[in-house]
Amino acid sequence: MMEYLDKFNDWCENPYFDEQTKTELKSLVGNDIEIKDRFYKDLEFGTGGLRGIVGAGTNRMNLYTVRKATQGLANFIIKEGGQDKGVAIAYDSRNMSIEFSEEVALCLCANGIKAYRFESLRPTPELSFALRTLGCISGIVITASHNPAEYNGYKVYWEDGAQITYPKDEAIISEVNKVTDFNDVKTMSKEDAIKAGLYHTIGKDIDDLYVAELKKLVLHKEIIEEVGQKLKIVYTPLHGTGNVLVRRVLDELGFKNVYVVAEQEKPDGNFSTVKSPNPEDPNAFTLALKLAKEKDADLVLATDPDADRLGVYAKDSKTGEYVSFTGNMSGLLICEYLLSQKKEMGTIAKDGALIKTIVSTNMADKVAEEYNIKLIEVLTGFKYIGEQIKLFEENGTGTYEFGFEESYGCLIGTHARDKDAIVAVMALCEAAAYYMTKGLTLWDQMLNLYEKYGYFKEGLETITLKGVEGAAKINEMMETIRNNPPKVLGDYEVVAFRDYEKDQVLNLKTFDVSSTSLPKSNVLYFELTDDAWVCVRPSGTEPKIKFYIGVKGSNFEDASKKLESLRAPLLKLAE
Repeated sequence: MMEYLDKFNDWCENPYFDEQTKTELKSLVGNDIEIKDRFYKDLEFGTGGLRGIVGAGTNRMNLYTVRKATQGLANFIIKEGGQDKGVAIAYDSRNMSIEFSEEVALCLCANGIKAYRFESLRPTPELSFALRTLGCISGIVITASHNPAEYNGYKVYWEDGAQITYPKDEAIISEVNKVTDFNDVKTMSKEDAIKAGLYHTIGKDIDDLYVAELKKLVLHKEIIEEVGQKLKIVYTPLHGTGNVLVRRVLDELGFKNVYVVAEQEKPDGNFSTVKSPNPEDPNAFTLALKLAKEKDADLVLATDPDADRLGVYAKDSKTGEYVSFTGNMSGLLICEYLLSQKKEMGTIAKDGALIKTIVSTNMADKVAEEYNIKLIEVLTGFKYIGEQIKLFEENGTGTYEFGFEESYGCLIGTHARDKDAIVAVMALCEAAAYYMTKGLTLWDQMLNLYEKYGYFKEGLETITLKGVEGAAKINEMMETIRNNPPKVLGDYEVVAFRDYEKDQVLNLKTFDVSSTSLPKSNVLYFELTDDAWVCVRPSGTEPKIKFYIGVKGSNFEDASKKLESLRAPLLKLAE
């Protein structure tokens, strides 16, 4: 096996790599730590595709690693006989996204596979919609979602419109791993690809179909017409892909007071006005909240760079201040609005289902109970929600009503099979208009939900550990917790311990062991007394280990105290 210095020297000397790459690498001579980090392994093609720091090296996102991954995917598509169906390709505003998406298209074309590439940046959910609309076998979006500016990524979708899941993911990973020699990777010129009828540019036609599909999901057009000119909305795309379509949808529906944060309106791969373009980070809202106060806005919205996540602030009518919503809160606010209105209309399906991930709020269970629909739990990752929709269609039983995850993503409708911040903006603004006619802000309505279902509160603690040593430390932490699970966490007893890697649920009262009934995954989950829970897992896309907490209190203060009481004992597990 070639050691990292041998790989480094090969990239510096091999004529296959361009001069810009060699110059970048030669500037690192003497910096052994950086060289090792770039070459100690190949950038891993995981179940979500690729994600990494942009730069030269085998453990970086660059034209060569992107092309190599695409060759593996192409080999799999050919084995499946899907080359004539083609692949849809989208990209966001990140540095190198345009170049990577072009490289992907040309590699596919060189393998005889049709490529349908968007003419300019587009949201991830529109890629999911496009590949279904065009009847493609696969889709690729170049994005690193909400990660900092130095990152980019490569997400793979299959013909149902969802990101790849088992067993397709393992089969594709196997094909990608078989491509060990860069010289085996095919490419061709764009001119030749167009002449061969393999390279196709898509854009406005797909936009029009996508927007039309979203507008079909509106429940109360008459209410938007009534108060759409009163409701004041501040929106920021955080330099990403949401700007054009969010504004278009809201305008066409009749929301006329939409104020866009000018400093964050244009695409910018450096995300120069924010530390991280993540709507989960309050700092990302600094400029939007400033504009909201100037305009006396009712609602403040932010989408991440590929517009699959939505962050929300709403005005507290009592204080006039803007209150932040977690992904759990905004997801369930939309969910309650949709289900309550459908119940009035009599349109909730008899076999309706609400789908959430295992680290999302248990308030969802109460909502499902209220509306007499099935609650389905899936592993973390929206692809598992998309997979459930596919199973409903294949089995002829089960109707998708709503799905969400705590990390600021949800899906209304089944036009796409990934979280969609464009449709979430639309639904949230419709809900805000509806509640405005009842004299309520969205925050007022959120308080009503807490009174109705209980004061559920969730938290997240994250430890970042970069590099080869960091990855080893994260693995060590997981194994330590797995092999020495606590029986008590703070004031709570552990009722059951789920180890999704071992597919085991251990009941600590009876000591019975059962199956998790979900795919294997490196996730540990502790069911606690008093409706509380804790979950630990490594991030699939970043060098982080995540500790999720959920509690239920008798009021806000009680819930906050309970959440706080769990933080210290939880982090002690990481020591």
